[in-house]
Amino acid sequence: MKTFEIKTTFTVYESEAELSEEDQKLLKMARNAASRAYAVYSQFHVGAALLLDNGEILTGNNQENCAYPSGLCAERTTAFYASSRFPGVPFKKLVITAVNPQSTLTTPVPPCGACRQVLSEYEQRGGHPITVLMAGQEGEIWQVNSVQDLLPLTFSDSYLPDMTI
Repeated sequence: MKTFEIKTTFTVYESEAELSEEDQKLLKMARNAASRAYAVYSQFHVGAALLLDNGEILTGNNQENCAYPSGLCAERTTAFYASSRFPGVPFKKLVITAVNPQSTLTTPVPPCGACRQVLSEYEQRGGHPITVLMAGQEGEIWQVNSVQDLLPLTFSDSYLPDMTI
């Protein structure tokens, strides 16, 4: 038997003021996107801002449906939108934030498992790490330098049968 240890390293910014100008801009855009979320059932508004390698910035938010859980998270909405608008352009940086109307979120909100898997595949396709910043409504901001730090044991297309004929 062998035992392995998985470690994740992330940076903690005490406040938004510690972020670079670019990251502050992306966080502001993610917060604006969260304000436009369609979250009439959960009231949990999530926004994302995605910087592509070509310099384009796209935003998205969670979109709910009364047939829970057929809605879609902000991260996937944004990633799919980016891929449809700019196919093949790698992702550089993703900023995520959320709003809880009942109590102020002072802890950053990380992506769910489904979003981590989707982002992992975009990272693999892009050929380089995607920086991910996570924020609540106020307080600390966490940064990982790769989706791999969020989902170290990823499922990838390398497990699938070779479909070339």
